[in-house]
Amino acid sequence: MTALGLGPVAWPPAPISTERLVLREPEARDRPGLIDLLASPEVHRYLGGPRPREELERAIPGAPDRRPGLFVVDLGGAMIGQVTLTKDTGYLPRAAGAAELGYLFLPEAWGRGYAAEACAAALGWFDDALPGEPVVLATRTANARSLRLAARLGFTEVERFEAYGAEQCYGVRSPAAPPG
Repeated sequence: MTALGLGPVAWPPAPISTERLVLREPEARDRPGLIDLLASPEVHRYLGGPRPREELERAIPGAPDRRPGLFVVDLGGAMIGQVTLTKDTGYLPRAAGAAELGYLFLPEAWGRGYAAEACAAALGWFDDALPGEPVVLATRTANARSLRLAARLGFTEVERFEAYGAEQCYGVRSPAAPPG
């Protein structure tokens, strides 16, 4: 199966283990955590606001959707967040065919380095699967934590732009050198 719209990448990959985390496909047991994540006012402070819990309960009646590019971040058997690597979502027109990194973590997981660890693992997988491909991201400039994480992951600010009623930062991570 072609994943992410990025060519001949098999999806899903085997789970990715880090020192503390596992990145894997969503499972039925992730439903409550996903609803908490999407309904959290703290998580969505810079994303236009949370979705109503009742709406989410109806929209996600069973196991969360599995889709190419979506990794659940698992800590000790519990979902604490998600990392996405997707292409051509339409959300970020300036990405023009590059893969876009996204990440959301439950507030109780903040400040412990889990986001950096999970995103670095997902980017490592991406570099192995598609050597030489750049990755982009966008985040509100008001989200200082996200800007620091982007810099730590190797993203360089390319420009700032206005979208969704707020200033955004567009960053690019240069591709890792292809092996060989």
